[in-house]
Amino acid sequence: MKRREFTLGTAALGLGLPMLARAQARMPEEGHDYRVLDKRVAVEAPAGKVEVVDFFWYSCPHCNAFEPALDDWAAKLPADVVLRRMPVAFRDDMVPQQRLYYTLEALGRVGDLHTKVFDAIHKQHAELTLVGPMAQWAAKQGIDPQKFTDMYNSFAVSAKSRRAVEIQDAYKVEGVPAFGIAGRWYTDPTLTAGNDGFLHVADFLIAKARSTR
Repeated sequence: MKRREFTLGTAALGLGLPMLARAQARMPEEGHDYRVLDKRVAVEAPAGKVEVVDFFWYSCPHCNAFEPALDDWAAKLPADVVLRRMPVAFRDDMVPQQRLYYTLEALGRVGDLHTKVFDAIHKQHAELTLVGPMAQWAAKQGIDPQKFTDMYNSFAVSAKSRRAVEIQDAYKVEGVPAFGIAGRWYTDPTLTAGNDGFLHVADFLIAKARSTR
């Protein structure tokens, strides 16, 4: 979902197999498949680890469609790669879902509820755009609604949300889904011939990070 028009053309994500095969057969190219950042972004991963930041938005249909492939890919990542999920907020009305993620994280429930949030929005058509409905949904997941609301409104969650916006801007995120890799590179499916090409380029950049650290 693009930052300006919040839509990603089906031509970008639905490329035919011949084009995808050609995209994966060649070496990813700087400026075509990925961008090098002018200024490095601070990472949270420990020394010796490669950090991959997954930029997403819960209401983005493309993020929802990409999630199963991302989960499969993440499950096979080597021990020296750290996947860090980061909800974006390009507009004020995207902040509530950003805070939803960090609230679940603070409550220790993001691991089992992250995919369920996508399902609630895209399969069950739940309106998770305000704290009230979010608290009601959280209650159905076994979370005390007052505890959820208090955490949602906490300084810690506010700070996480502000930091997420700083990082998305530092990576110059143009749309979601997107990856920031090792604080040095940015890529997204509009650059890489769709989601499969996206993960192929991510693997290339992870290897590049290893060879240059």
